[in-house]
Amino acid sequence: MVVRRDIVAISIPFSAGVALAACLPSGGDALYLVAAGTCLAVAALLVPAAGRRRIATLYPLLFALLGVFCYCSSALSVPLRQAPGPGAARALDRLLRAIDGAEFPHASTAALLKALLAGQRDGLDRETVATFRAAGASHILALSGLHLGILYGILHAALRWMGRSRGATLARSVLQVGFAAAYVVMTGASPSLVRAFLFILLNELSRLLPGRRRRPLNIFCAALTIQLAVTPGVITSLGFQLSYLAMLGIVLVFPRLDAWYPDSSRFDPLRRIWSAVALTCSCQLFTAPLVWIRFRSFPKYFLLTNLGALPLTELFVFVSLPMLILGGHCPEGIKNLADTIGQILLQFLGTVAAIP
Repeated sequence: MVVRRDIVAISIPFSAGVALAACLPSGGDALYLVAAGTCLAVAALLVPAAGRRRIATLYPLLFALLGVFCYCSSALSVPLRQAPGPGAARALDRLLRAIDGAEFPHASTAALLKALLAGQRDGLDRETVATFRAAGASHILALSGLHLGILYGILHAALRWMGRSRGATLARSVLQVGFAAAYVVMTGASPSLVRAFLFILLNELSRLLPGRRRRPLNIFCAALTIQLAVTPGVITSLGFQLSYLAMLGIVLVFPRLDAWYPDSSRFDPLRRIWSAVALTCSCQLFTAPLVWIRFRSFPKYFLLTNLGALPLTELFVFVSLPMLILGGHCPEGIKNLADTIGQILLQFLGTVAAIP
């Protein structure tokens, strides 16, 4: 088995085992019996195959049984307290106070920024939440890998001045991973945020390893296996399922759709639009069936919503960050610009939601 396929060969059966165990009754007796049965099954497989080369053919079944055992043992264990520590709580409080201290001309702008950066949706009125839902943009309000990806991209661009030397690359990776970890802890470590952090961590590690080619499918499978091994019960989370399904579409479908429009060295706005369309369609192709099963609905104008709302969201966060960092020293023009972009985003989604 070639090296690049190892993690895929491990991840698929292991994830299938966790998913299968998640379908078991929640009663403790059933979980105890299944956990004990998996141990006996592993022993029955390994003892006769000990010392034989054919043991490699048993790997898929062994990892599937391991996934079942991980889920059962996690479900039977005493759950750990998952409340954020005092440092994370203080950092989140500072962020919220900085947003309040900006004193935007429109109160809805501050509420929107709190939802996008801190996952705090309490300040949004019901009409705004309903507008996001009707426009098919609920994923923008739910703190997820999208938001961490935007912040990571901004930080990555801001650190380009450090250069491309080995030391600069290492320092930049440490700063980016450290920031991502701190942000995930501060905002509560939702399953989709943890997924995004694992992608960032694995991507940076592969960047630092000389002679290693970064393979998106390998990073996807490694992140999935790590997250399920540490917290198997997260497989029942809808956010976890949608996050990995969307990434699976990006990994498997997006490169093929994106290649339909040949890239060129010159600036081509249509090329960028097509890339955004391909990205949105790739995600929807994998997430739409689950959304339909769970909610019996499908956003009709998802393409229009994402083409307009995602760039506006990224621009809104980008313009707001200097204001939050500089505080009272930030020029008034930047605050007004951020407020204007936030209001344009809300008005755009309101217009899409009103389309019959």
